[in-house]
Parts: sequence; C-alpha cells; structure tokens
Amino acid sequence: MLVNGAQSDTSFQRKTGYVQQQDVHLSTCSVRESLEFSALLRQPSDVPREDKLAHVEEVIRLLEMEEYADAIVGIPGEGLNIEQRRRLTIGIELAAKPELLLFLDEPTSGLDSQTSWTICQLLKRLAHSGQAILCTIHQPSAILFQQFDNLLLLAKGGKTVYFGEIGQNSATLIRYLETNGGTQCPPGANPAVWMLEEIGAAPGSDTTVDWPRVWRDSPEHQSVRAKLQKLRESRTTIGVTPHMHTLRQPSNRAYASSFLQQWWLVQKRIAAQYWRSPSYIYSKVCLTVGSSLFIGFSFYNAPNTIQGLQNQMYAVMMLLSMFGQLSEQIMPQFIDQRDVYEARERPSKMYDWKVLMLSNLAIEIFWNTLMAVVAYFCWYYPIGLYQNATSTHEVAPRGCLMFLFIWAFMMFTSTFTHTLIAGMDSADSASSVGNICYMLCMTFCGILVKKSSLPGFWIFMYYVSPFTWLASGLLSTGVANAEIECAPNEYVRFLPPAGQSCGSYMASYISLSGGYLVDPHNTEHCQFCPLSNTNDYLSTVNIRLEDRWRKFALVLVYIVFNAVAALAVYKLVRMPRRSKV
Repeated sequence: MLVNGAQSDTSFQRKTGYVQQQDVHLSTCSVRESLEFSALLRQPSDVPREDKLAHVEEVIRLLEMEEYADAIVGIPGEGLNIEQRRRLTIGIELAAKPELLLFLDEPTSGLDSQTSWTICQLLKRLAHSGQAILCTIHQPSAILFQQFDNLLLLAKGGKTVYFGEIGQNSATLIRYLETNGGTQCPPGANPAVWMLEEIGAAPGSDTTVDWPRVWRDSPEHQSVRAKLQKLRESRTTIGVTPHMHTLRQPSNRAYASSFLQQWWLVQKRIAAQYWRSPSYIYSKVCLTVGSSLFIGFSFYNAPNTIQGLQNQMYAVMMLLSMFGQLSEQIMPQFIDQRDVYEARERPSKMYDWKVLMLSNLAIEIFWNTLMAVVAYFCWYYPIGLYQNATSTHEVAPRGCLMFLFIWAFMMFTSTFTHTLIAGMDSADSASSVGNICYMLCMTFCGILVKKSSLPGFWIFMYYVSPFTWLASGLLSTGVANAEIECAPNEYVRFLPPAGQSCGSYMASYISLSGGYLVDPHNTEHCQFCPLSNTNDYLSTVNIRLEDRWRKFALVLVYIVFNAVAALAVYKLVRMPRRSKV
C-alpha cells in the first residue's frame, strides 16, 4: 500500500486515526484523561507537553464535550451515554493529531437517527477544519448519504464499481450508473439503497451488468488514474531531497514516545484504575484481614505442645490457601486493561505490549506489600509465633524474615496469576487452571504428605513445587529453636523394669530419637514426651532453620521466573505474528 506515493512504514498506524465500530474505553478514566493519554503517547515526542494538552482542550471544544469532560466513562448503561461514548471514541483519535487520515468504521452503526445525524454533522465539521476523513458506512439514510463528498463503491469481492464525487442530491453518482446500464432512479428514492440494488449488493437483488468492468473501461476511471499519476509525479519531485529524507527519518519509529515515557503514563493510568475500583480494594483488604484474623484467632497463642505445633503448621497451610481467592481478584483488573489495549491501543501503536505487562506486574508490588503488612500483624502475632524466637533472642530478625516470606507469597501469587491470564481469554478458564496448579503444589510440598512417603515418580514435584520452599521457610522461621512441653494427654506413660529408674531405662532411646522424661529418677510411674525441641518436629518434614535464607532466595527465583514467563506467554499467545513475505 502506498501512502503519499511511498510504501507505508512502521509509523503508518501511529500516524492514522482509526475509530472502531465498538466504543471500547477503560471505564475508570475520565473523558479528559482518556484524551490526554492518547495525545501524550501518540503525538510526536518533539511536541511540547503543553501543546499536546492544549490540543486536547481544543478537541473537547470541537466535539462539544465541555459539560462532561471530567466525567468518568463508566460501563455501558452507566456513565456516558451512547452518543457521548462515540464522541469520545472519535476524540481519542483526534487527540493523537493524525498526520495522514482519520478512518471511521461505520460510525453511525447502532445509533438512532438523531444521534447518527449529530455524528455526521460532527464529521463534516472536522472535514471543513482540514481533517482528512475516510469512512465506511452501511445502508445510510438519504439525508446522511448527502453529507459525504466522495464515494468508493465496492461490489462483492472488493472490486471497484465507482470512485468519485457524489454530487448535489447524488446527481453525479446517479448519472454515472444510469449512463452505464443502470435503471432510472425513482423520484424520492434513497440513492444509497438504489445504487446497492443496481450493482446487486442489496439483499435479494441481482444485476446483469459487469459493473467492475464498466468502471475499468470508463472515462471516470481514466481520469482518476491520471490524477493519481500526477500526484505521484508531484510527490516524487518534491519529496526526494536528502534534507527531507533526513527530517522524516526520526518519525518512522513504531511508537511516538520513548519506552520510559510509555511506562510512566501507563503506570499512572493503571494506578488510577486500581484506586477507582473500590470493589477490588475492599475485597482484597477484607479477604486478607478476614482470613488472617480468622486463622490467627483460631490458633490463638498456640502452645508448643505436639498438638500446638500441628496447629501452627495448619496455620501456615491455611495462609497459603488464600492463593485462589487472591488470584481471582487480580484477573479482572488485568483483563480490563488488556481488552482496551488489544482493541484500540495496540493497533494504533500507542505503546508497547511489554509496557502493558510490566505496568500490571509493577502495580501489584504496592498492593502486595500493603497486604503483606496487614497479614503479618493479623496472622503472625495472634498465633504467637514470635514467642518461639524469644529464647534465642531473634524476635526481630526472624520477624522481619517472616514478613518477607509473606510478601514473597503475595508476589508469587500475583506473578503466577499474570502468567495464567496473559494467555487466556477469560478469568474463569485461568482460575480453573490456577486451582489445579495450587492443588498440585500444595499436595507435593512435603507437609501434607512427607517427601519420604511420595511415590518415586512424583518426587520431582516436591522440588518443583514453590510451596515446598514457601511452607518450609514459613515453618522454620516461625517455629524453630523452641522448647516443647507436652500436654498432659500427650505423655507416654509406662512402668520401668524393676530396679531401674525412668532415666536409666530410656537413656539409649532418648539419645537416638530425642524426647524427654518428666522425672528421670522416678522408679514407678514414667512420663515420656516424644519431642523436646521444635527442631525435632521440623526434621520429621525435612525442614531446617539453617536453610531459611536459601529458601527465600528460591522463592524470589520463582517470582522472577513468573514475571518473565508472563511476558513470554503474552508474546507467544496474544501478539499477532508478522506475515512472511
């Protein structure tokens, strides 16, 4: 395709405006913010910011949107009405100040007659102000048809039937069709409907005239070709100087803005989207606070008995069970951004796809950090895990590491969720896959089923599961290096052999297996606790405190891997592939 006599380059999409048939907008942005976003990203980078914003105000005035310029777009049925949304769709393209053309795909489709007339009058004002407009329209009324200056009429198969002026009351078009074999246009008929019937494009109509051939042999066609050749020669004469080529070279970039500017503007918009989505914020806070408090007070001040240690382990596993709910909250936020990007912003070369992914990953860092703080205080302290570090005077360092593990869990959930939703159309499908992955990770993490009890084939899942390192890191940091005191019903009671004390009888067993006696010197009633230290309990599930920082580093590796995988999945699944020439 030639543009101004030259082959189109990578900047063509950015230099043209395309108004889609559907009005796709981010519901949390205001009208002015939507226009400014388009202007700042799509106008050339050498244009001052003040000039871009001034152009936005001019667009608002031109489209008569002053009354609702600061209104939130909202969803269809709430917020802007149909006409206002269509004006905004047109305005977003005008804010980009397209250098070449403004394309519109059936701008009156789905609108009532009054709104259609208003939109056509708006397009006419834009044309009179110097904006080149190319518009497709389907079966317009006679009065709307008269608003257009020139017509490209296509038959089935995309073959040209007519290209030229419509004329006053469609006189030029009617004269051409009647002269070349068409029937006479009835008085009062809609010329748009009549011409479709004449060329056999209307439902139930047929024609015996080969209109594409008639056009190729017509004087009008020769006149158009001569005019195009003249324009091409004029363009070649004017536009080949080295100076002009040098000036045009920087504008041939695919994107008008730098990567850093794209990221900053997109990040600001996503931050506003999250802040203006109270349902997301409330649900995330309520889930984190409610679940953490429920777990914390269900195992309030869990003692270091055998059952108490089981309760502390269950508290850790229940904290990890928030994965599914946290994941389902993130997906709709991302889908809203992705739908707008893929429908309008990617085709118009507004910003890079990597900016979309990185911005969505980055915004979750703030919310995950905030939720980690909330979960830390609502979960860690009510259970009393901090008390296990008092004997070794490590309350502060182990408390900090516990917070880091909770934060890492939140970040893993977020990045893994983005990996899932990056390649799937619906949140339901991604959520189903996520729940399956969660069940596998939880089953093979070595807590519910010990590593030694796993079938040989499934041992690899123990090492692959990120919850192996998360759960063991949380347990070792929260439970290790504390004394165990069995509850009365947990002691093993027995009678020692005659002539031996409890201590002498159990000495060899305790040296091998651990545990302690309540009264080693007793010779009649022995009470034995199978565990004496929480480290003995952790060793039964292959957990050691010395590995806590290594496990935290492994979780960070999973987070980075998920982030890279999210970008790779989106690139492979969602990005259109370049056609091979």
